[in-house]
Amino acid sequence: QLQASGGGLVQAGDSLRLSCAASGRTFSNYGMGWFRQAPGKEREFVAAINWSGDIRPYSDPVNGRFTISSNIAKDAVYLQMNSLKPEDTAVYYCAADSHFRKVVDGRGIDYWGKGTQVTVSS
Repeated sequence: QLQASGGGLVQAGDSLRLSCAASGRTFSNYGMGWFRQAPGKEREFVAAINWSGDIRPYSDPVNGRFTISSNIAKDAVYLQMNSLKPEDTAVYYCAADSHFRKVVDGRGIDYWGKGTQVTVSS
């Protein structure tokens, strides 16, 4: 029901835009977020956006470089990633939940999308 796309192999300093599209149901009143998991590490929070779009927390490692946005009409959420670093290499997952707190702390999320690989070479 959630499908992430837009990953790829880029060089340090490059940009990528991830998309997450919903199908089968609407997430228009849900909070949505992005998480990532690097090899050998636990999945971590990246960014989230509430249903109205006015609350957008970011993790410290990406704050100022990544921007989350959404298109309620298309039931989609995006992650613009600028100034990419090798440490941003991970599988990126989108998530949605009717409780915004869950898409920030990552616990008990109702909907997860399949991930998309982002690899940043130095």
